[in-house]
Parts: sequence; C-alpha cells; structure tokens
Amino acid sequence: MKAYFELIRTFIKIGAVTFGGGYAMVPVLDRELIRKKGWITMDEVMDYYTIAQVTPGIIAVNVSTFVGYKRKGYLGGVLATLSFIFPGLLLMAVISLFISRFAEYALVQHAFAGIRIAVGALILDTVLKLLKGFYKSIKSLVIFAAAFALSALFSVSPVYVVISAAVLGWLLYLPKPRAGKEGPS
Repeated sequence: MKAYFELIRTFIKIGAVTFGGGYAMVPVLDRELIRKKGWITMDEVMDYYTIAQVTPGIIAVNVSTFVGYKRKGYLGGVLATLSFIFPGLLLMAVISLFISRFAEYALVQHAFAGIRIAVGALILDTVLKLLKGFYKSIKSLVIFAAAFALSALFSVSPVYVVISAAVLGWLLYLPKPRAGKEGPS
C-alpha cells in the first residue's frame, strides 16, 4: 500500500511542476524518477516517448501510465495517470474562473511571455538530453539525420518520418547471417 501512495505522491508532484507539454517533462522525470527514485532509466524514458509518439493521447500522460504500470501493474498505471493529470486539471479549473477578468492585464501577459520562454528552455534541455541518449552508433546517427532531413528540410508528415525511421532502423539493425552456417535442409 505504501508503494501506491508513493506513486501517487510522486506523480502529483510531477504533474504540478510540469509545464509546456511532454518534452518539457523530461528534466522533471530525470530528476524525480531517474536520479531520486531510481525507478527508470533514461533509455526507458526514450522508449516510453517513442511509444507515446505513436499512440493516441498526450505524451506526458502516456509516459506516466507506462511508468506507473512498470512500478505496480495496471493499478499503478491508472493511479500514476490520474495523479499526473489531477494538478493540471485543478489548475485549469481555477484559471478558467479568472482568466477572462485578468488576461488583458500587462502583468498577466508578461508572466505568460516569461513562462513561454522558460518552456522553450526546458524543451531545449530535453532535446540535448535526448541527443546524448540516442547517439550510440553511426547507425543511430544515420537514422537521426534521415528523420531530421525528412522533417525539417522536406516537411514530411511525422507519421511518415516515424514509419521511415522504423524501417531504416529495422534494416540497419537487422542481424547479419553468420558465415559457414547453413539453413535448414
């Protein structure tokens, strides 16, 4: 039971301090789940983000579900997900009550401008961490370059970029047959 409460407390905390979407969440995951708790590794975070990219829903919520499931099965996945979304849901409810009365004030507009800049910095930090984590070989660099070129230079749909990267990864990492081995007779 204690492990469930720890899971809930951790994901409420993560949900309360994560602004800017899924990629801005990586530094928080790194600090809370990797360094402090030791529940997951950065490689697992990257795997969860990869899966979350190709599944419906918000990346941060999907990642919370994966981590909760890894820790405590189905109930852990549900509790981590609900705990993660609760602070944001509460904050949205409170802000929605007051936003129309305060949105035109310069102080509020400047605060939002500052938050946007901070979120950009968090996303840049995430990109740098992901770049360090994925570079394991020349093959991974080839997949990165191809995906980047398709996306940034040719504006190819992310769906096709992910599919192309999957095919290229399969081709590049396909085990080579060993010499001298004969197939079945």
